[in-house]
Amino acid sequence: MATWSEFNAAAPALARQVRDLFLQYGQGLGYLATVRADGGPRIHPVSPVITDDGLFCFIIPSPKRRDLERDGRYALHAFPAEETDDEAYLAGSAHPVSDPARIAALARQFRAVPEVNWRLFEFTVEVAMIGRAGPVYEVWRDKAGGRLETRFLRPVRGVG
Repeated sequence: MATWSEFNAAAPALARQVRDLFLQYGQGLGYLATVRADGGPRIHPVSPVITDDGLFCFIIPSPKRRDLERDGRYALHAFPAEETDDEAYLAGSAHPVSDPARIAALARQFRAVPEVNWRLFEFTVEVAMIGRAGPVYEVWRDKAGGRLETRFLRPVRGVG
């Protein structure tokens, strides 16, 4: 799976659109889907942090944190836009960040107070998608052996 910076390098226009939708209200807002211990889905509101170097989330002790610590698979959907039907979606795997310097730098930059028992996770990107009214979809997938950017300008007949 690609890091955010690898995804951004492979598909910069799509990465910019995804970032813009997640940050449309100033700070990142989205819905994080994780995998419960019984295999079912769980969804949570979160504030993702997107930098040039990565896609991160500060997560306090919670069911979503336990889910990510046990099974890092995730899906992340941007908070809906007020003026359009545009949507952004990411999926991949989340991993706890272990580098103290990186944790401290991001905590300072995004004002994550040290008194809170949060854990920093970095999210890799396997799939990124933008949906526009029309419907117009743009999808990027990170596949073994290379990266593939696919654009669907209209839905396939009978699908969707």
